Amino acid sequence: MIANSIRAKFDSIKAKVEAGQRLDMEDGLLLYDPAIPLQEIGQLANSVRERMHGNVAYYNINTHLNPTNVCIYRCRFCAFRSDLRSPKGYVMDEQQIQARGQEAYDNGCTEMHIVGGLHHKMPYEWYRGILAQLSDSFPSIHLKAWTPVEIGWFEFLTKRPVREILADLREAGLGSLPGGGAEIFHSEVRDQICEHKADAHKWFEVHREAHQLGIRSNCTMLYGHLEEAFHRVDHLLRLRELQDATGGFQTFIPLAFHPENTGLGHIKKPTALADLRNLAVARLMLDNIPHIKAYWIMLGIETAQVALHYGADDIDGTVRHELIYHDAGATTPEYLSVDRMRQLIEETGREPVERDTLYRKIIRDPSDYRRWSVGESIPVLNS
Repeated sequence: MIANSIRAKFDSIKAKVEAGQRLDMEDGLLLYDPAIPLQEIGQLANSVRERMHGNVAYYNINTHLNPTNVCIYRCRFCAFRSDLRSPKGYVMDEQQIQARGQEAYDNGCTEMHIVGGLHHKMPYEWYRGILAQLSDSFPSIHLKAWTPVEIGWFEFLTKRPVREILADLREAGLGSLPGGGAEIFHSEVRDQICEHKADAHKWFEVHREAHQLGIRSNCTMLYGHLEEAFHRVDHLLRLRELQDATGGFQTFIPLAFHPENTGLGHIKKPTALADLRNLAVARLMLDNIPHIKAYWIMLGIETAQVALHYGADDIDGTVRHELIYHDAGATTPEYLSVDRMRQLIEETGREPVERDTLYRKIIRDPSDYRRWSVGESIPVLNS
Protein backbone atom coordinates (compact mmCIF):
# COMPACT_ATOMS: atom_id res chain seq x y z
CA MET A 1 0.00 0.00 0.00
CA ILE A 2 1.15 3.51 -0.82
CA ALA A 3 0.63 6.13 1.89
CA ASN A 4 -2.17 8.52 0.99
CA SER A 5 0.17 11.52 0.85
CA ILE A 6 2.54 9.78 -1.56
CA ARG A 7 -0.38 8.46 -3.63
CA ALA A 8 -1.72 11.99 -4.01
CA LYS A 9 1.67 13.26 -5.19
CA PHE A 10 2.04 10.42 -7.68
CA ASP A 11 -1.46 11.04 -9.00
CA SER A 12 -0.41 14.66 -9.54
CA ILE A 13 2.56 13.45 -11.58
CA LYS A 14 0.29 11.21 -13.65
CA ALA A 15 -2.02 14.14 -14.34
CA LYS A 16 0.95 16.23 -15.48
CA VAL A 17 2.21 13.50 -17.79
CA GLU A 18 -1.23 12.87 -19.28
CA ALA A 19 -1.60 16.60 -19.92
CA GLY A 20 1.84 16.83 -21.50
CA GLN A 21 3.18 19.05 -18.73
CA ARG A 22 6.81 19.08 -17.65
CA LEU A 23 8.00 17.35 -14.47
CA ASP A 24 10.33 19.09 -12.01
CA MET A 25 12.99 18.13 -9.46
CA GLU A 26 10.44 17.26 -6.79
CA ASP A 27 8.58 15.01 -9.22
CA GLY A 28 11.78 13.26 -10.23
CA LEU A 29 12.75 12.57 -6.63
CA LEU A 30 9.32 11.10 -5.96
CA LEU A 31 9.66 8.78 -8.95
CA TYR A 32 12.86 7.41 -7.38
CA ASP A 33 11.09 6.85 -4.06
CA PRO A 34 10.86 3.06 -3.51
CA ALA A 35 7.40 3.62 -2.02
CA ILE A 36 6.11 4.14 -5.57
CA PRO A 37 5.68 0.71 -7.20
CA LEU A 38 7.94 0.25 -10.19
CA GLN A 39 5.10 -1.20 -12.23
CA GLU A 40 3.08 2.00 -11.94
CA ILE A 41 6.05 4.14 -13.01
CA GLY A 42 6.67 1.74 -15.87
CA GLN A 43 3.07 1.95 -17.05
CA LEU A 44 3.24 5.73 -17.03
CA ALA A 45 6.54 5.76 -18.93
CA ASN A 46 5.17 3.25 -21.40
CA SER A 47 2.21 5.53 -22.12
CA VAL A 48 4.64 8.31 -23.06
CA ARG A 49 6.77 5.91 -25.10
CA GLU A 50 3.76 4.71 -27.08
CA ARG A 51 2.47 8.26 -27.53
CA MET A 52 5.81 9.14 -29.16
CA HIS A 53 6.72 5.96 -31.03
CA GLY A 54 3.68 3.71 -31.23
CA ASN A 55 4.62 0.04 -31.18
CA VAL A 56 7.98 0.44 -32.93
CA ALA A 57 11.28 -0.66 -31.36
CA TYR A 58 14.49 0.41 -33.09
CA TYR A 59 17.80 -1.35 -33.61
CA ASN A 60 20.80 -0.85 -35.87
CA ILE A 61 23.64 -2.87 -37.34
CA ASN A 62 26.79 -1.49 -35.81
CA THR A 63 30.25 -2.27 -34.56
CA HIS A 64 32.52 -0.79 -31.89
CA LEU A 65 36.09 0.35 -32.42
CA ASN A 66 38.33 1.17 -29.45
CA PRO A 67 41.65 2.13 -31.10
CA THR A 68 43.60 2.12 -27.81
CA ASN A 69 43.01 1.42 -24.15
CA VAL A 70 46.08 3.35 -22.98
CA CYS A 71 44.80 6.34 -21.04
CA ILE A 72 46.24 9.15 -18.97
CA TYR A 73 43.22 9.16 -16.67
CA ARG A 74 42.57 6.69 -13.86
CA CYS A 75 38.82 6.92 -13.35
CA ARG A 76 37.72 4.76 -10.44
CA PHE A 77 34.81 3.25 -12.34
CA CYS A 78 36.77 2.18 -15.43
CA ALA A 79 38.03 -1.36 -16.05
CA PHE A 80 39.01 -0.72 -19.68
CA ARG A 81 41.97 1.66 -19.33
CA SER A 82 45.59 0.55 -19.24
CA ASP A 83 48.99 2.04 -18.52
CA LEU A 84 51.41 2.42 -21.39
CA ARG A 85 53.74 -0.36 -20.26
CA SER A 86 51.05 -2.75 -19.06
CA PRO A 87 50.75 -6.10 -20.87
CA LYS A 88 47.08 -5.26 -21.25
CA GLY A 89 47.79 -2.04 -23.19
CA TYR A 90 47.36 -1.89 -26.96
CA VAL A 91 47.29 0.54 -29.87
CA MET A 92 45.68 -0.46 -33.17
CA ASP A 93 47.64 0.26 -36.34
CA GLU A 94 46.27 1.31 -39.73
CA GLN A 95 46.00 -2.26 -40.97
CA GLN A 96 43.97 -3.33 -37.95
CA ILE A 97 41.66 -0.34 -38.25
CA GLN A 98 41.21 -1.01 -41.96
CA ALA A 99 40.37 -4.63 -41.23
CA ARG A 100 37.78 -3.58 -38.65
CA GLY A 101 36.20 -1.24 -41.16
CA GLN A 102 36.15 -3.94 -43.82
CA GLU A 103 34.51 -6.36 -41.40
CA ALA A 104 31.88 -3.75 -40.58
CA TYR A 105 31.17 -3.12 -44.26
CA ASP A 106 31.02 -6.82 -45.12
CA ASN A 107 28.46 -7.39 -42.38
CA GLY A 108 26.15 -4.58 -43.41
CA CYS A 109 26.99 -2.15 -40.60
CA THR A 110 25.68 1.37 -40.99
CA GLU A 111 27.56 2.69 -37.95
CA MET A 112 30.92 2.48 -36.23
CA HIS A 113 30.99 3.62 -32.60
CA ILE A 114 34.53 4.89 -31.95
CA VAL A 115 35.85 5.76 -28.47
CA GLY A 116 38.95 4.85 -26.52
CA GLY A 117 41.70 5.88 -24.16
CA LEU A 118 43.63 9.15 -24.18
CA HIS A 119 47.07 7.95 -25.21
CA HIS A 120 49.61 10.56 -24.17
CA LYS A 121 52.09 9.47 -26.87
CA MET A 122 49.64 9.76 -29.78
CA PRO A 123 49.10 13.17 -31.45
CA TYR A 124 45.77 14.65 -32.43
CA GLU A 125 46.52 13.76 -36.05
CA TRP A 126 46.40 10.06 -35.16
CA TYR A 127 42.85 10.35 -33.82
CA ARG A 128 41.75 12.47 -36.77
CA GLY A 129 43.44 10.08 -39.15
CA ILE A 130 41.33 7.17 -37.93
CA LEU A 131 38.21 8.99 -39.07
CA ALA A 132 39.77 10.05 -42.37
CA GLN A 133 40.96 6.52 -43.13
CA LEU A 134 37.60 4.91 -42.41
CA SER A 135 35.60 7.64 -44.14
CA ASP A 136 37.71 7.38 -47.29
CA SER A 137 37.55 3.59 -47.40
CA PHE A 138 33.96 3.06 -46.26
CA PRO A 139 31.95 6.23 -46.98
CA SER A 140 28.60 4.48 -46.44
CA ILE A 141 29.36 3.85 -42.74
CA HIS A 142 28.41 6.59 -40.29
CA LEU A 143 31.23 7.38 -37.85
CA LYS A 144 29.91 8.15 -34.37
CA ALA A 145 33.12 9.09 -32.62
CA TRP A 146 34.89 10.74 -29.72
CA THR A 147 33.19 11.85 -26.51
CA PRO A 148 33.72 15.31 -24.97
CA VAL A 149 36.48 13.74 -22.89
CA GLU A 150 38.44 13.04 -26.07
CA ILE A 151 37.49 16.38 -27.61
CA GLY A 152 38.75 18.12 -24.48
CA TRP A 153 42.02 16.19 -24.79
CA PHE A 154 42.31 17.23 -28.44
CA GLU A 155 41.81 20.83 -27.32
CA PHE A 156 44.73 20.42 -24.91
CA LEU A 157 46.93 18.80 -27.57
CA THR A 158 46.24 21.33 -30.33
CA LYS A 159 45.53 24.53 -28.35
CA ARG A 160 42.60 25.03 -30.74
CA PRO A 161 39.02 25.88 -29.72
CA VAL A 162 36.41 23.14 -29.47
CA ARG A 163 34.34 24.43 -32.39
CA GLU A 164 37.36 24.43 -34.68
CA ILE A 165 38.28 20.88 -33.65
CA LEU A 166 34.74 19.64 -34.25
CA ALA A 167 34.64 21.25 -37.68
CA ASP A 168 37.99 19.66 -38.52
CA LEU A 169 36.82 16.24 -37.37
CA ARG A 170 33.63 16.60 -39.40
CA GLU A 171 35.75 17.34 -42.46
CA ALA A 172 37.68 14.13 -41.72
CA GLY A 173 34.48 12.05 -41.56
CA LEU A 174 32.84 12.57 -38.18
CA GLY A 175 29.10 11.96 -38.39
CA SER A 176 27.89 12.39 -34.81
CA LEU A 177 29.02 12.27 -31.20
CA PRO A 178 28.37 9.43 -28.74
CA GLY A 179 27.06 10.29 -25.29
CA GLY A 180 29.86 8.90 -23.14
CA GLY A 181 31.89 10.76 -20.56
CA ALA A 182 28.82 12.26 -18.87
CA GLU A 183 28.96 9.88 -15.89
CA ILE A 184 27.26 12.03 -13.19
CA PHE A 185 27.49 15.79 -13.66
CA HIS A 186 27.24 16.90 -10.05
CA SER A 187 30.67 17.69 -8.64
CA GLU A 188 29.89 15.95 -5.32
CA VAL A 189 30.02 12.65 -7.18
CA ARG A 190 32.12 13.46 -10.23
CA ASP A 191 35.06 14.60 -8.13
CA GLN A 192 35.08 11.19 -6.42
CA ILE A 193 34.93 8.98 -9.50
CA CYS A 194 36.84 10.93 -12.18
CA GLU A 195 38.22 14.12 -10.67
CA HIS A 196 40.84 14.84 -13.35
CA LYS A 197 38.67 14.08 -16.37
CA ALA A 198 36.74 16.68 -18.38
CA ASP A 199 34.16 18.22 -16.07
CA ALA A 200 30.46 18.82 -16.63
CA HIS A 201 31.12 22.28 -18.06
CA LYS A 202 33.38 20.86 -20.76
CA TRP A 203 30.93 18.05 -21.54
CA PHE A 204 28.15 20.54 -22.16
CA GLU A 205 30.40 22.93 -24.06
CA VAL A 206 31.35 20.22 -26.54
CA HIS A 207 27.78 19.08 -27.14
CA ARG A 208 26.50 22.66 -27.41
CA GLU A 209 29.13 23.51 -29.99
CA ALA A 210 28.42 20.29 -31.89
CA HIS A 211 24.71 21.00 -31.99
CA GLN A 212 25.32 24.55 -33.21
CA LEU A 213 27.40 23.09 -36.05
CA GLY A 214 24.56 20.71 -36.95
CA ILE A 215 26.29 17.64 -35.49
CA ARG A 216 23.81 15.44 -33.63
CA SER A 217 24.73 13.56 -30.46
CA ASN A 218 23.57 11.18 -27.76
CA CYS A 219 23.70 11.61 -24.00
CA THR A 220 24.20 9.21 -21.10
CA MET A 221 24.18 8.83 -17.33
CA LEU A 222 26.25 6.32 -15.36
CA TYR A 223 24.26 5.17 -12.34
CA GLY A 224 24.54 2.66 -9.54
CA HIS A 225 27.83 3.74 -7.93
CA LEU A 226 28.24 6.64 -5.46
CA GLU A 227 25.36 8.82 -6.64
CA GLU A 228 21.97 9.30 -5.01
CA ALA A 229 18.55 10.09 -6.45
CA PHE A 230 19.16 13.85 -6.26
CA HIS A 231 22.28 13.55 -8.42
CA ARG A 232 20.42 11.51 -11.03
CA VAL A 233 17.52 13.94 -11.28
CA ASP A 234 19.93 16.89 -11.40
CA HIS A 235 21.74 15.14 -14.25
CA LEU A 236 18.53 14.64 -16.23
CA LEU A 237 17.41 18.23 -15.73
CA ARG A 238 20.75 19.55 -17.00
CA LEU A 239 20.41 17.44 -20.15
CA ARG A 240 16.85 18.65 -20.66
CA GLU A 241 17.96 22.26 -20.33
CA LEU A 242 20.57 21.94 -23.07
CA GLN A 243 18.09 20.13 -25.29
CA ASP A 244 15.68 23.04 -24.86
CA ALA A 245 18.42 25.34 -26.12
CA THR A 246 19.80 23.29 -29.03
CA GLY A 247 17.56 20.32 -29.86
CA GLY A 248 20.64 18.32 -30.82
CA PHE A 249 20.31 15.23 -28.62
CA GLN A 250 18.84 12.17 -30.31
CA THR A 251 18.95 9.50 -27.64
CA PHE A 252 19.46 9.14 -23.91
CA ILE A 253 21.16 5.96 -22.68
CA PRO A 254 21.19 5.17 -18.95
CA LEU A 255 24.35 3.14 -18.29
CA ALA A 256 24.39 0.68 -15.40
CA PHE A 257 27.66 0.67 -13.49
CA HIS A 258 29.59 -2.61 -13.71
CA PRO A 259 31.98 -2.80 -10.72
CA GLU A 260 34.18 -5.79 -11.60
CA ASN A 261 37.86 -4.93 -12.12
CA THR A 262 37.30 -1.28 -11.15
CA GLY A 263 38.36 0.87 -8.22
CA LEU A 264 34.80 0.59 -6.94
CA GLY A 265 34.68 -3.18 -6.92
CA HIS A 266 33.06 -3.28 -3.49
CA ILE A 267 29.81 -1.86 -4.90
CA LYS A 268 27.11 -4.25 -6.04
CA LYS A 269 25.90 -4.03 -9.63
CA PRO A 270 22.48 -2.34 -10.00
CA THR A 271 19.54 -4.73 -9.98
CA ALA A 272 17.24 -5.21 -12.95
CA LEU A 273 14.56 -3.34 -11.00
CA ALA A 274 16.88 -0.36 -10.60
CA ASP A 275 17.70 -0.51 -14.32
CA LEU A 276 14.02 -0.41 -15.26
CA ARG A 277 13.27 2.44 -12.86
CA ASN A 278 16.09 4.54 -14.33
CA LEU A 279 14.81 3.97 -17.84
CA ALA A 280 11.25 4.81 -16.88
CA VAL A 281 12.19 7.95 -14.93
CA ALA A 282 14.32 9.11 -17.84
CA ARG A 283 11.42 8.74 -20.27
CA LEU A 284 9.17 10.78 -17.96
CA MET A 285 11.70 13.54 -17.19
CA LEU A 286 13.30 13.94 -20.63
CA ASP A 287 10.22 15.11 -22.47
CA ASN A 288 12.27 16.77 -25.23
CA ILE A 289 14.71 13.96 -26.09
CA PRO A 290 13.09 11.67 -28.67
CA HIS A 291 14.61 8.29 -27.87
CA ILE A 292 15.46 6.25 -24.77
CA LYS A 293 17.83 3.34 -25.34
CA ALA A 294 17.94 0.10 -23.36
CA TYR A 295 21.55 -0.88 -24.05
CA TRP A 296 21.37 -4.67 -23.98
CA ILE A 297 25.14 -5.08 -23.51
CA MET A 298 24.88 -3.52 -20.04
CA LEU A 299 21.37 -4.46 -19.01
CA GLY A 300 21.31 -8.04 -20.18
CA ILE A 301 19.04 -9.27 -22.93
CA GLU A 302 16.02 -10.09 -20.77
CA THR A 303 16.01 -6.73 -18.97
CA ALA A 304 16.42 -4.90 -22.29
CA GLN A 305 13.37 -6.71 -23.59
CA VAL A 306 11.28 -5.74 -20.57
CA ALA A 307 12.54 -2.18 -20.91
CA LEU A 308 10.65 -1.85 -24.19
CA HIS A 309 7.54 -1.61 -21.99
CA TYR A 310 9.18 0.68 -19.41
CA GLY A 311 9.89 3.71 -21.57
CA ALA A 312 12.62 2.50 -23.95
CA ASP A 313 12.06 2.45 -27.71
CA ASP A 314 15.56 1.32 -28.80
CA ILE A 315 17.83 -1.58 -27.78
CA ASP A 316 20.98 -0.53 -29.68
CA GLY A 317 22.38 -2.88 -32.28
CA THR A 318 24.37 -5.95 -33.17
CA VAL A 319 27.40 -4.41 -31.35
CA ARG A 320 30.50 -6.23 -32.55
CA HIS A 321 33.71 -5.96 -30.53
CA GLU A 322 32.42 -4.24 -27.38
CA LEU A 323 35.27 -4.12 -24.84
CA ILE A 324 34.62 -1.42 -22.25
CA TYR A 325 31.76 -3.07 -20.35
CA HIS A 326 32.90 -6.62 -20.90
CA ASP A 327 36.19 -5.66 -19.21
CA ALA A 328 34.04 -4.54 -16.27
CA GLY A 329 32.28 -7.88 -15.97
CA ALA A 330 29.41 -7.74 -18.45
CA THR A 331 28.36 -11.32 -19.23
CA THR A 332 26.20 -10.55 -22.26
CA PRO A 333 27.24 -11.85 -25.70
CA GLU A 334 29.71 -9.71 -27.62
CA TYR A 335 27.52 -9.83 -30.72
CA LEU A 336 23.91 -10.51 -31.73
CA SER A 337 22.83 -11.43 -35.24
CA VAL A 338 20.19 -9.34 -37.00
CA ASP A 339 17.76 -12.28 -36.91
CA ARG A 340 18.26 -12.65 -33.16
CA MET A 341 17.87 -8.90 -32.63
CA ARG A 342 14.57 -8.86 -34.50
CA GLN A 343 13.39 -11.98 -32.69
CA LEU A 344 14.09 -10.41 -29.29
CA ILE A 345 12.00 -7.38 -30.20
CA GLU A 346 9.17 -9.44 -31.64
CA GLU A 347 9.03 -11.55 -28.48
CA THR A 348 8.04 -8.40 -26.60
CA GLY A 349 5.17 -7.68 -28.96
CA ARG A 350 6.97 -4.72 -30.51
CA GLU A 351 7.63 -4.12 -34.20
CA PRO A 352 11.36 -4.18 -35.05
CA VAL A 353 12.56 -1.35 -37.27
CA GLU A 354 16.16 -1.08 -38.41
CA ARG A 355 17.47 2.48 -38.29
CA ASP A 356 20.64 4.29 -39.10
CA THR A 357 22.45 6.52 -36.60
CA LEU A 358 20.19 9.48 -37.41
CA TYR A 359 17.03 7.39 -36.97
CA ARG A 360 16.22 7.03 -40.63
CA LYS A 361 14.60 3.75 -41.57
CA ILE A 362 16.88 1.28 -43.35
CA ILE A 363 15.41 -0.59 -46.30
CA ARG A 364 17.49 -3.67 -47.04
CA ASP A 365 17.89 -5.19 -50.47
CA PRO A 366 17.46 -8.94 -49.83
CA SER A 367 19.54 -9.82 -52.91
CA ASP A 368 22.65 -8.22 -51.43
CA TYR A 369 23.08 -7.95 -47.68
CA ARG A 370 25.73 -5.25 -48.05
CA ARG A 371 23.44 -2.90 -49.95
CA TRP A 372 20.84 -0.67 -48.40
CA SER A 373 18.98 2.54 -49.09
CA VAL A 374 17.99 5.18 -46.60
CA GLY A 375 14.32 6.00 -46.43
CA GLU A 376 12.63 9.06 -44.99
CA SER A 377 13.31 10.02 -41.40
CA ILE A 378 11.34 7.96 -38.92
CA PRO A 379 8.65 10.23 -37.47
CA VAL A 380 8.32 10.76 -33.75
CA LEU A 381 4.60 10.83 -33.08
CA ASN A 382 3.27 13.79 -31.13
CA SER A 383 6.56 15.66 -31.53
